[in-house]
Amino acid sequence: MPEARLTRDRIEALLRKMAATKVVVVGDAMLDVYLVGEVDRVSPEAPVPVVTVHASRHGLGGAANVAANVAALGADCRLVAVVGEDQRGQSVRAELDDLKLNSSFLITDSARPTTSKTRVVARGQQMLRIDEEIDDPISAKVMEKLARALEHALEDADALLIEDYNKGTLVPQVIERGMTIAKRRSLPVVVDPKFKNFFAYRGATVFKPNRRELELAMGAALDLAHPDALPDALGKLAVDNLLLTLGGEGMMLVTKDQEVTRIPTMAREVFDVSGAGDTVTAWVGTALAAGASVREAAHIANFAAGIEVGKAGVATVPETLAAFKQSTVTVTSSASASRRAAPQRHRALPDVLRPPRPWPRDRGPAASAPCSCRSAAHSRSPAS
Repeated sequence: MPEARLTRDRIEALLRKMAATKVVVVGDAMLDVYLVGEVDRVSPEAPVPVVTVHASRHGLGGAANVAANVAALGADCRLVAVVGEDQRGQSVRAELDDLKLNSSFLITDSARPTTSKTRVVARGQQMLRIDEEIDDPISAKVMEKLARALEHALEDADALLIEDYNKGTLVPQVIERGMTIAKRRSLPVVVDPKFKNFFAYRGATVFKPNRRELELAMGAALDLAHPDALPDALGKLAVDNLLLTLGGEGMMLVTKDQEVTRIPTMAREVFDVSGAGDTVTAWVGTALAAGASVREAAHIANFAAGIEVGKAGVATVPETLAAFKQSTVTVTSSASASRRAAPQRHRALPDVLRPPRPWPRDRGPAASAPCSCRSAAHSRSPAS
């Protein structure tokens, strides 16, 4: 494929088209709650710090945050999700209304609470996270309502974005309904997966796991120095393109023509990486809806994610245009930027995926060090 430059004119044209698209986001919607205060003593009741709360705020998380990112691009976004019949469900609806996001495709389930994650923060450090959720699959009755809402939302849509947090919304029937409609209407489908349904998205246009999710699904650790076997993973997943997000190391794109392209991060300074994944999902999906190629969409999303991790809040169109103005992007399949994996010569999957290191005895896979609080209202939960 000849080298092509992603020029400012091309970016501006795509952004104009992105603002005119209709994008459906389906998945696990959440409410992120932050309690911010100070610690100046230890509790006399137990050896734990006492946090005196001075402020609280909340914002959209999970699939709802992806929808907020899509809306920030000016697109018509429809969020298809489940919330509880509770105050936090009302807060999700209120946040959507504030963003002029259509909430008519939300399904209320009185049998489960709205998934929420409350973070207690003092002196810029997260002290505690409290998760309120039921991650059992939604009932058959709620599933049918959700599937009908998804069908209705997709009637005149340009793309489908699937955001899976393993919280019970994306049961196999809902996934199958969405994928079937998208295939029938030739819509691009972008999937941000989790482990339970990892292999349920056959035919997806872009499958976007992070490194750890892919390693868990494949049962081995990824050797980034030798990525030639990634096309094997693409075949096992039966998807068109694999976009592997690598945190501060950028992304890696594996296309259906077996080209592996490393996309380095564009962030100059990292403020918080917790919202970058949602930004990538939103920008890739909306760019594809506007007619961008997968490579163009990945590079555009990489610029937006670089802005996102360096600031509080979602990446805006003017900021992204400014970033492009400062740097010319080359989208190419030449050897200098990507490599084509020869089917007879690329290394077998077990050769490139090393056995993962065991977790230390005092930590499990979900353990993490305290992290700084994101001050934006619309941040993605660092953990599911």
